[in-house]
Amino acid sequence: MQSGAAGFAVFAAGGLNAQANFTGVSGSAAEGSELLAAIARLNELGPLLPPDENGVRLPAGFRSRIVARSGQAPSNNSRVVWHPAPDGGAVFASADGGWVYASNSELRNAQGGVRALRFDSSGTVVDCYSILENTTSNCAGGATPWGTWLSCEEHEQGLVFECDPQQAGNGAARPLLGRFEHEAVAVDLINDQLYLTEDQRDGGFYRFTATRGLPDLSAGQLEIASVVQRGERHIVEWLPVPDPLASTTATRYQVAGSHAFRGGEGIAFHDGTIYFTTKRDNRVWSYHIASSELSIIYDIDTSDDPLLAGVDNVTVTPRGDVLVAEDGGDMQLVVLAPSQDGEQFDVIPLLQVVGHEASEITGPAFDPSYTRLYFSSQRGAEGSNEFGVTFEISKA
Repeated sequence: MQSGAAGFAVFAAGGLNAQANFTGVSGSAAEGSELLAAIARLNELGPLLPPDENGVRLPAGFRSRIVARSGQAPSNNSRVVWHPAPDGGAVFASADGGWVYASNSELRNAQGGVRALRFDSSGTVVDCYSILENTTSNCAGGATPWGTWLSCEEHEQGLVFECDPQQAGNGAARPLLGRFEHEAVAVDLINDQLYLTEDQRDGGFYRFTATRGLPDLSAGQLEIASVVQRGERHIVEWLPVPDPLASTTATRYQVAGSHAFRGGEGIAFHDGTIYFTTKRDNRVWSYHIASSELSIIYDIDTSDDPLLAGVDNVTVTPRGDVLVAEDGGDMQLVVLAPSQDGEQFDVIPLLQVVGHEASEITGPAFDPSYTRLYFSSQRGAEGSNEFGVTFEISKA
């Protein structure tokens, strides 16, 4: 394993919550490519060491620190305390050389929302503020190329809210993205489309096409996936959803022939492919946009190395390594690294939080330089929403 900033870039490269090549969101594609050009692949990092003082197991050469705890002010200048139940998140570059980590709060009964940690250019936490309030069960979401955070409500009548991470305020609902049990969203800027997952045992896989082009989400068509078999290939056909607001019938039941996925979770876009997870069957999927082909790249029941369980948040590095956070399982952040022939994926733990057995890993995202990784243990060592912990990983 290499040391220094480049060594950490192996661990962190492309760690965006939504899309690895967004300019201004956890660094640009060009920056990521430059960092990655001369360094080893993720599968050469090495084994995890025993847990550090914060209970985090890491490869040699890295360290952890706690940047926020639920119910506490992260800095002397914080306008609010850090929220309970931190969930999906992303990092956004700031004009002053610092960055902002936006994080959902998965509380029910209109107690959820999104809060933001602001870091200065040295990595010091200088503020904490709210960017969305009075929403319910904000689970994951997705960063956009235009610098906003899409926060997803995970309940039957849930909406997606668009938030500005750079300043305190409140987000705006984007109802045409559908009213259903949202989990996460990924953006395909080239085709003016968003892809969305639904956390139901028979949930849909959705696509939204912006008819006026992105970033305008005020007009467009929501569709749901149907899967047909052609020879040995599985092809997705997109069917219009008649009533995205589900005034009488849930979106997943409106279209005959739509495919039921077993608990849609995290989703990410990379190089013309959408990757997403389904938790009830512990699978990681890939959808190739140009060919419309759907494939399974990890299945716990058939994998030769079934180290990954409780699949949840997902992101993809510029090299095509798929990072998956565990909801429960062994409390790991795991990489699925493509083999040399591209036909298989090696399963490699990147970190593990020990002593948080009743929690889950949430919100993995990287700072603009790819030298710091942020994520949360949603319920902490105590196993309760009030004890969430947000970590930073950096080179030692």
